[in-house]
Amino acid sequence: MPPSNGLDTKKDFMDAFETIAGDILSELHQEPYALPESGIKWIKENLYYNIPGGKMNRGLSVPDTLECLVGQRELSKDERRRAVILGWCVEILQAFFLIADDIMDGSITRRGQPCWYKKDGVGMVAINDSFILESIIYKLLRKYFRQEKYYVDLLELFHEVTYQTELGQMLDLITAPEGQPNLSAFSMLKYKWIVKFKTAFYSFYLPVALAMHMAHITDPAAFKLAESILLPLGEYFQAQDDYLDCYGDPAVIGKIGTDIEDNKCGWIINQALERVSDEQRRVLEDNYARKDPACVARVKGVFNEVNMKQVFADYEEASYKQIKGLIASADSILVNPEVFERFLQKVYKRQK
Repeated sequence: MPPSNGLDTKKDFMDAFETIAGDILSELHQEPYALPESGIKWIKENLYYNIPGGKMNRGLSVPDTLECLVGQRELSKDERRRAVILGWCVEILQAFFLIADDIMDGSITRRGQPCWYKKDGVGMVAINDSFILESIIYKLLRKYFRQEKYYVDLLELFHEVTYQTELGQMLDLITAPEGQPNLSAFSMLKYKWIVKFKTAFYSFYLPVALAMHMAHITDPAAFKLAESILLPLGEYFQAQDDYLDCYGDPAVIGKIGTDIEDNKCGWIINQALERVSDEQRRVLEDNYARKDPACVARVKGVFNEVNMKQVFADYEEASYKQIKGLIASADSILVNPEVFERFLQKVYKRQK
């Protein structure tokens, strides 16, 4: 892999964020906006509180993927700069989703700090703040990519992936409405659909597809190939997330897991339902989705009785082998397999 132009670390990625945020705020000072200082201060805090601070794997994957796709040549400074901008567009999309998701779930913490809507003085203004973040994506695309032949492809990709994610969130919420437990509505089939649309498209397919457009890849078969590997990878990633919500260390993952209390149709509960006795199922039905620590403890007790830690360990190894097989059989002429290998190694046995 040729050396990159200095933009291959989180620090460099963050430096680019400073530039982007500065551009956004500077424009708001000017006509036609001429926003009062109180509004500019609010948006600045929104940007800095909600966008950076995570692992940034989604955003960093755009320039990382583009490096793989261009082969042995070094990316130009302009290519890398624009790939990083697209990476930040993905991170902004993520922030938009997380603000709204935390409100819908009644979450308390995110990335080791109070959720934005829980911050003093914010409250439900956070809903509008999430809309602003989504709009900023299209401001950035227009500013930096309008002259490119693939500009419309970028617009359509962001719109489609946003719609897919919202469909996944909708099914997640109506399958398991908070405070209305009905474990009979759960199934692995429904879970897989939710995960595919709520997580896999925007977390895995989107960064790669953006880089593919930048690399001027136009063959629909190449995008289908990417989808066929990245969606199973996204499903594996979400199963990890569900496992960590139950068994992870909040100090490490940066949030307090609430899937049990929130009636989530997650991987752990669906796998457990396939293994429990009638008596154990009754315990789950009586205690799942109850905001009571004693109820949560009883649910986790059943999970331990059916050995969900080992079930997940077996699943993780099987998923790793399956995805390795998909990568090995991929047509390297369409897409460099290293793109997928890098994603897999980032998530395999992650702890946060």
